[in-house]
Formats: sequence, C-alpha cells, structure tokens
Amino acid sequence: MKSFIAPTLRGVIAISLMSMNTVFWAIPVHLLALTKLLIRSHAWQVTCARLLMDTVTCWIWGILAALRLTQDTVYDIEGREGLSTSQWYFLNCNHQSWSDILVLLIAFNGHIPFFKFFLKKQLLWVPLLGTSWWALDYPFMERFSKEFLDRNPHMKGTDLATTRRMCERYRHTPVSILNFIEGTRFTREKHARQGSPYRHLLKPRAGGFAFALAAMDGMIRDVIDVTIIYPRGGFTFWDYLCGRIDRITVRVKKMQVPEVFLNGDYENDRDFREGFQAWVCTLWEEKDRLIEENMARNSG
Repeated sequence: MKSFIAPTLRGVIAISLMSMNTVFWAIPVHLLALTKLLIRSHAWQVTCARLLMDTVTCWIWGILAALRLTQDTVYDIEGREGLSTSQWYFLNCNHQSWSDILVLLIAFNGHIPFFKFFLKKQLLWVPLLGTSWWALDYPFMERFSKEFLDRNPHMKGTDLATTRRMCERYRHTPVSILNFIEGTRFTREKHARQGSPYRHLLKPRAGGFAFALAAMDGMIRDVIDVTIIYPRGGFTFWDYLCGRIDRITVRVKKMQVPEVFLNGDYENDRDFREGFQAWVCTLWEEKDRLIEENMARNSG
C-alpha cells in the first residue's frame, strides 16, 4: 500500500508522525527531569533514570513505527551477532546524513543499550533539547581551547576530569556512546577542501575519539565499528523520509580497543598520539575499502 502513496506525501506523513511522537514523549521526559532536579535522593535518581529510559524506548518505538508505515526501504544489516544490551560500547560510524541516526536506531534497537553522544556543554542551553539531554544523562564535554590553556596552564586536565566525573554514572548502567569521528557530514565539497586521502570518507578526528575514551576511564573497551552505505549518487534527508532510497547497507564489526589506548595523554604524549592516529587511520582505510567494494558489487 505504501507504494501507492506519492513520495512527497510519504515524507509529509513521516515527518508529521515523528514530530508528534517526539512532542508527546517530551512531556513525560520534562516532568521526570523536574523531579530529578528537585528530589536528590539516590533511590529516586535510580528510579527516575529507569523511567526515563522506558520513556525513550517508547519514543524509539514511535519513530520506528512511523518509518515502517511510510517506507519500503530494504535494510541489509550484517554483523550484529554477539551484541548485548547489558554491555558498554563505543559506536563509531561514518556520517553522511541526518538519516544516519534513524538508520542506527533501526539497526541497533534491542541489540545494544540506547546510544548517547558527547555534547558540548553550551548545548545544555538549547531550548527543549538541552533539558532532555540533561535528564537522559547525556555526557556534556567541557573542552578548553589551546589558547585558553596557554593563558591558564593551571586549568590543564580539568576538562577531562570534569567529563570523567559526569561519566561516573555509566559505571553501573550499560551505555553506548555514539561517535561520528569525521566531525561533520560527508559532502564532495568538504572532501575536496580537506584533500581527504579516502574515497568515501572525510579525515577522522582522532583527538575527539581519544578524549571520549579517556573520559570513560576504561569503562568501555569494546568498539562497534559501523559502516553505513547508501546507493551511489546524492540524496537528501528529505529523500530518505520520502522513501526514495531503495536499499541501505549496514555493516557492523565489533572489536576491542587496544589496551595501550585505554589510558594515555593524547595532547601531551607524542608517541601515544601518533600511535592512536595510526590505529584510527587503519580503521578508516578498512571502512573506505568496504564502501568501495560494496558499491562496485551493487553497481555491477
């Protein structure tokens, strides 16, 4: 029946359903956030965290239901064997579109803990979203610029220490930290401007990944390396919502973070930094090759 609905109408229905679903579930999230702020007992904080995650689960169901109602897209997903909702993970993924988040929800809902992002502390003040992220225990990073640290050397290390304290709550609650280490969405213009050595990827920002690993203080040792492959050719998020993308390939590879990279000083230890960058570049070379092989196979 979906195939008889005009693509634009499908997009309108999808975005309308997802918006209504988000606004609906934002109400209990903010009510719980208020009680979390006012009632500081440990017992209630634990209960509140569970209720918030139950609310997020309902929000995800609503999002996925909206996509099922409006899309015929085929999702070719491989590599999820052995994943668990009771384990801690770093989720590394290439980044091409806002649709990546929805694809990841489809791929991993029920397979791993709900994923969260490291956010800049300034985003706490974004209306509606900031309070939702705070209530859901998203980690807010406070990173100081090199210029600031040069002027205030006594502040070195405090950004990492602050973020570590914020991440302490994950010690007893499994979590997946999502990290787009390219730092921005891939476009051909950005690719050319960077002079990226990869055919389908931007240069990875190893420093942010190293900071996130250090902030988790050894709590996370497993990386889920995710490669999302869309059909060759340009598309927009609106094209995705309209169901104009016939097939999306997702390849998943679970690996352990090398022990040597669990603890180290990326900013001040040159050997550590060069070794970490080399490891990340190897991951990116493999990902680039996987995308190229998949595209060549599907176009042949």
